[in-house]
Amino acid sequence: MSDFTHFDDQGKAHMVDVGAKEITERSATARGSVFAAAGTIRLIRDGGVKKGDVLSVARLAGIMGAKKTPDLIPLCHPLALTSVAVDLSIDEARNAIDIEATCKLKGRTGVEMEALTAVAIAALTVYDMAKAIDRSMRIGEVRLVHKAGGKSGEFRGE
Repeated sequence: MSDFTHFDDQGKAHMVDVGAKEITERSATARGSVFAAAGTIRLIRDGGVKKGDVLSVARLAGIMGAKKTPDLIPLCHPLALTSVAVDLSIDEARNAIDIEATCKLKGRTGVEMEALTAVAIAALTVYDMAKAIDRSMRIGEVRLVHKAGGKSGEFRGE
């Protein structure tokens, strides 16, 4: 069990002590998508969803989600985020709403979970706001695409 940072030698879960780590600039970017029927995508694009501007509300929800990550993910450190950017775009060819979130800070631990949480919460908000129109929507492809800073250095994925 000692190979896992969130478990002690007895196998008990614990929060990792990051106090001895250097403060460095760190960032993480995550992406994901909500797939929906073509008509649903058009309604969202045209502002025809009765609950309001789906993309704007989802953007705000994603930002709030990043800030609330330590309340949602056990053993996640509360972080002083310096920036959270959440962008949503419509890809009509794929019948998808693509979501990208980037979180930044200067600290002792990374912001990967905050970026991933921002994407997930934004996607769930899109679903919530449009579910009366299309209950067959799917949330998928949520993944980390970039991480920089800290001892482990840079990661690039897709």
